[in-house]
Amino acid sequence: MVPDAFLGYFTAAAAAAGALIGLLFVSISLRPDSVFSGESAADGRALAGSAFTALVNAFFVSLLALMPQDNLGYPAAILGGYSLFRTLQLHWRIGRRDLHLVSLILSSCTYLGQLVVGVLLIALSHDSSLVYTVAYLLISSFSLALIRAWALLQGRHISPAKPPGDQLEKRA
Repeated sequence: MVPDAFLGYFTAAAAAAGALIGLLFVSISLRPDSVFSGESAADGRALAGSAFTALVNAFFVSLLALMPQDNLGYPAAILGGYSLFRTLQLHWRIGRRDLHLVSLILSSCTYLGQLVVGVLLIALSHDSSLVYTVAYLLISSFSLALIRAWALLQGRHISPAKPPGDQLEKRA
């Protein structure tokens, strides 16, 4: 059960996650060809997918924390496990794994930590220190999502176009 002192935090976190999911959709709509087209880089899909995963994780954990008489451990564990699986799946689909190693490690630690804390909360449902840990892990999720969304908006995943002179040299 979530202590009353956290209700404002989880309300704000759910609202922020919902708004950021909407902004992620807007940023993707600015460059849809770099994320959804057949020629788009796998990096773009991975950045968008991992940002979305982090925000959905934060949104649903926060929303479910607001349910009265509910054990936060179940949603934290389930969503932590799902987010960890999804992050690993997205990471292995991209080609340049070395560029995303730090992101993979941070994401994996965040979601694995959330899974472990969720299981502990199931067993120790009245331990409010574990709720603090979930709250801090959600901040980590938000941070990861914002970093990825910003990278997506900047177009870091897009290969720079070759100048027209380079194409002429190859034809000659």
